[in-house]
Amino acid sequence: MYRHLLRPALFRLDAEDAHHLTLRGLELASAVPLWPALARPLGAPPAPRLRQEVWGRAYASPLGLAAGLDKNGVAVPAFAALGFGFLEVGTVTPLAQPGNDRPRLFRLPQDGALINRMGFNNGGAPALAGRLAALGRRPVPVWVNIGKNKATPNEAAAEDYLKCVRAVQEVADAFVVNVSSPNTPGLRALQAADDLGALVRAVVAEVEAGRVSRLSRPPVLVKLAPDLHPADFEASVGAVLDAGAHGLIVSNTTLARDGLTHPHREQAGGLSGRPLTERSTELVREAYRLSRGRVPVVGVGGIFTAEDAYAKLRAGASLVEVYSALIYEGPGLVGRINRGLSALLERDGARSVAEIVGVEA
Repeated sequence: MYRHLLRPALFRLDAEDAHHLTLRGLELASAVPLWPALARPLGAPPAPRLRQEVWGRAYASPLGLAAGLDKNGVAVPAFAALGFGFLEVGTVTPLAQPGNDRPRLFRLPQDGALINRMGFNNGGAPALAGRLAALGRRPVPVWVNIGKNKATPNEAAAEDYLKCVRAVQEVADAFVVNVSSPNTPGLRALQAADDLGALVRAVVAEVEAGRVSRLSRPPVLVKLAPDLHPADFEASVGAVLDAGAHGLIVSNTTLARDGLTHPHREQAGGLSGRPLTERSTELVREAYRLSRGRVPVVGVGGIFTAEDAYAKLRAGASLVEVYSALIYEGPGLVGRINRGLSALLERDGARSVAEIVGVEA
């Protein structure tokens, strides 16, 4: 129904208008107590072999929602009911900001891709904290992706990240330090090893100071760009690990435009979707090799099928995330990937996801 009815209707709208309309519908659905039961036919409950423990927390499925789709955490119950194992909300900044001028989101259907230059448009960390707190107990882990306000200079960026931590530390199941979006001027400069190490060290220290119990402290992950030179990527991974981060997300959107055919390929912004499939899998493999499996790696970029997700898991990802494919394939995508991953694990004689992580690294 999504492919033949809903998607054609949504794709007649401006991409961002369609996004807001869909998110508003999911926000309304989140307020319906019976929504999990109503959504069950769309998804598939994760199979037992998809379960694993990461950072001491149970994840029913390795498949999560990537940051950017639900920036303000307005539809957490609705997304969780689709069968995701976890959700990443944000990017959130200390102060609310409108982001870049529209138009700033573009579909490239024949390339299976999106280009966005949203610019961290969000309602601010305090508003997100209040919204997540009002949910009470959540059915899946909710990670919070944090960034700096556009007006904050890089030399003061660390304080913005710390403000975000302080605002949401009581409701975040993990923090994702976003230094890799191409849509905030100067942000990617923070990926330089020395600057990145100092930033991550400050965030980790703030998280540790905010939670008395070590068991309750949310892990700190760092999201890296796919456009780093190999030597810079290696240096950034090393800096992240030395600073005490607990995981890596590989990768963010790319500025590359290789092989694109749609006229929107000339639009400025970060590219996501199918063009990133192979590149992000190779970077997952490299991150796993560089970290020697010491911290979990989260693979994101161009996952449209269970086979795409499985390749990233075998390359070294403990968890994976989707975004662009959800726009093209609809809510049934989550159930299809969960069922497909379970079948692939059964085919290979694996009793759990953990058994195949990194076997092709």
